[in-house]
Amino acid sequence: MADPKPEPSSSMPDPSPVSEPTSHHHLTIPSGLTQDEFCELIPSIIQFHAYSVGPGKCSSLLAQRINAPHDVVWSVVRRFDKPQAYKHFIKSCVVKEGFQMVVGCTRDVNVISGLPAETSTERLDILDDDRKVTGFSIIGGEHRLRNYRSVTTVHGFERDGRIWTVVLESYVVDVPEGNTEEDTKLFADTVVKLNLQKLASVTEALARDGYDNK
Repeated sequence: MADPKPEPSSSMPDPSPVSEPTSHHHLTIPSGLTQDEFCELIPSIIQFHAYSVGPGKCSSLLAQRINAPHDVVWSVVRRFDKPQAYKHFIKSCVVKEGFQMVVGCTRDVNVISGLPAETSTERLDILDDDRKVTGFSIIGGEHRLRNYRSVTTVHGFERDGRIWTVVLESYVVDVPEGNTEEDTKLFADTVVKLNLQKLASVTEALARDGYDNK
């Protein structure tokens, strides 16, 4: 059975205003989006995908168009306890006995070999079923992504009888010592992009086969 929905977003307040300097993701169209889609998404980008990006940090925003209804896509994205459903490099995910999917809960992720990481402990920062927003922070583990924080939003579109979804995923992370901002973004962007592509294939198959994500 699917987990019960969390209480309304009174327990999940809007992100606090960020201090300067900030990311400017609302000024550049992510690869794969049309101008029309981007214009409709700008308010959400400003609200949920803005970060304080001082020296030694970098941030990015990626997008994925999916030919499936937004509720199908959200049913997969919201499962904080099952990231391996669409995240390529996760070997397993463990949650504590009596786990409840609410803000502040944690998961322990084991990463496949070949990456500069072994484990990651992650905390759920936001889960809003009404606005279809979720996000997490990495708070421990053996990896190089220090102070990594990510937000994912799911957006439904309908034009001329056609239905599709756009998923936005952004992050902010420290640039590791000895690495450049460009190297850090290239690595993180590649992982996020591959995850979003797999999310598209998984949820489009769900939509074709009849939505029943337990």
